[in-house]
Amino acid sequence: MSLGSRLKKEREKRKWSQKEVAEKIGITNAVLSNYERDYRDPDTETLKRLADLYEVETDYLLGRPDRKKDILRDKDEKDIAKRMEQIREDLTKVDGLSFQGEPLSEEAVESLMEAMEHIVRQTQRINKKYIPKKYREDKDE
Repeated sequence: MSLGSRLKKEREKRKWSQKEVAEKIGITNAVLSNYERDYRDPDTETLKRLADLYEVETDYLLGRPDRKKDILRDKDEKDIAKRMEQIREDLTKVDGLSFQGEPLSEEAVESLMEAMEHIVRQTQRINKKYIPKKYREDKDE
């Protein structure tokens, strides 16, 4: 599988448009399209930003070896989804969520939720990495 096809696969898995990804990492969607079609290769910094955005290693994107960074299992994904739903409920329970006295727009709430999801995912990975198996609830890893 080529770099371009891996980039496209990761983007489509998240149901993001090329424009959304391009905006998130600071390039144009035409440039991203060229990467995904293997017309051009991203520079090192852009490759790092793409890997961070997709939560994979640059080695995975480059095809050496075919592995993802700290893969979360289905159970982990379900736990994350539950936590995110609880966080969303908690945020919407608060009367008039605001920042510097101004109510948050729906776009701001979504940005906040994206940031929170990133935090929850990172916490899940760190816990998997450093908690000995004998102390984990799920010991079949």
